[in-house]
Amino acid sequence: MRDAIPEFNKSQPGGGVGLSGVSLAAGTGTRTRKEIAIILLVAVVVIGGLEVLLRWFEVPHYILPPPSAIAAALVKEFPLLLPHLRDTLICLFAGFGIGASIGLILAAVVTQKPFVEKVITPYILILVTTPMLALVPLLILRFGFGYTPRIIAVALAAGPMVMINAATGFRRTDSAKIALARSYGASVLQIFWKIRAPMALPMILVGLMIGAIFGLLTCVGAEMVGGGFGLGNRLTTYSSMINMPEFFAVIMILSIMGIVLYVLFFLIGKKWASWET
Repeated sequence: MRDAIPEFNKSQPGGGVGLSGVSLAAGTGTRTRKEIAIILLVAVVVIGGLEVLLRWFEVPHYILPPPSAIAAALVKEFPLLLPHLRDTLICLFAGFGIGASIGLILAAVVTQKPFVEKVITPYILILVTTPMLALVPLLILRFGFGYTPRIIAVALAAGPMVMINAATGFRRTDSAKIALARSYGASVLQIFWKIRAPMALPMILVGLMIGAIFGLLTCVGAEMVGGGFGLGNRLTTYSSMINMPEFFAVIMILSIMGIVLYVLFFLIGKKWASWET
């Protein structure tokens, strides 16, 4: 009877790159009350100082509105922006889900099949270095002004980021653990699921976080290029009408969305990959 294959998913890795190693959790650890108070004080000083300066020098709202005007516009316009926020989230989550799934599958394949890596790596580099927004007009010509071109653009932007980071994590597994598993008679698939995948989880989460941020930027850019819905479309509309308080209110919403994505993946990493730190 063959000995059981040892589990390594909770042991301290020898060669992996964790959340702390790639700065996913940098600056987001447990803070003291003093640190939180200082952060809030700085925010109050910056926002309050900006409010005073803009009103003191009587800067027109169409150039740079004060924070109070932006907050008022956000409260006033939010019910009207809610359907556009929904459309942006639909495109973002659909495109990110497709791109991340394909990226993870390709990362698993290229780390097991060197020949496949040599074939597809040039195309991945092309996707990484090509601004996806440049392809949006072509996608609109082919698929129209609906969700489809935006989802494709988000998937093309997020997928390569997920693949590169996941493949890096799969390769940086401690070779001693793999050798030990092979000595117990582990198959390639067993080594992948029991050793490579758990050890690569921190890098996978980093790739998902970066892919989500890139997907959000691409989604907003695609909405600005074409279509009559989405927060990106609202940015174009408000800027053309010189409604700058509403314009900056949309930017606030997008900033909050980016922060939420970052915090979400940080919390997931803290729960499922905290052993890496």
